[in-house]
Amino acid sequence: MTEDLDEHFMKAALEEAAKAKEKQEVPVGAVIVCDGTIIARAHNLTETLNDPTAHAEMQAITAAASWLGGKYLHDCTVYVTVEPCAMCAGAIGWSQAPVLVYGAADPKKGYTLVNGTLLHPKTQVRSGILEKECSEIMTGFFRLRRE
Repeated sequence: MTEDLDEHFMKAALEEAAKAKEKQEVPVGAVIVCDGTIIARAHNLTETLNDPTAHAEMQAITAAASWLGGKYLHDCTVYVTVEPCAMCAGAIGWSQAPVLVYGAADPKKGYTLVNGTLLHPKTQVRSGILEKECSEIMTGFFRLRRE
C-alpha cells in the first residue's frame, strides 16, 4: 500500500518537475503530504527568482509550514523527484519531517555524499520511487541544454 501511495504522490512531484522544465528551470518537483492530502506543491525557481536557494524542496517546505501554521512538518511526507542537496536535506531535517521519499539519486550533489547526518535522526527515507521517470526528465533536460 505504501508503495502505491508513494508512486501516486511521486507522480504529482513529477508534474511539478514538468512545470519547472517548461520554465527552463532544472526539472525538480516536490510535494508535501499530510494525512493523505497534498498541502504543498513546488518546483525549482532558481532562474525565475534569481535565487540559488529557490529549490523545489525549499519552496515546498515554506508553503507547507505556512499551510500548517508552524515550522515543523510533523506527520508530513516530503516527496521530491531527485535526491535533495545538502541545503535541502538540512532544511528537511530542521522541519522535522518524519519521512522523505525521492525518485532518482543525485551522484554529483545529493545529500548522501556529505558525511554526517543532515536529516532529522528519526526521518525515514525511501528512494527509487519512479526512479526511471525521475531520472529521464533530468537527463533529457540536460541533454537538450548541451545541444
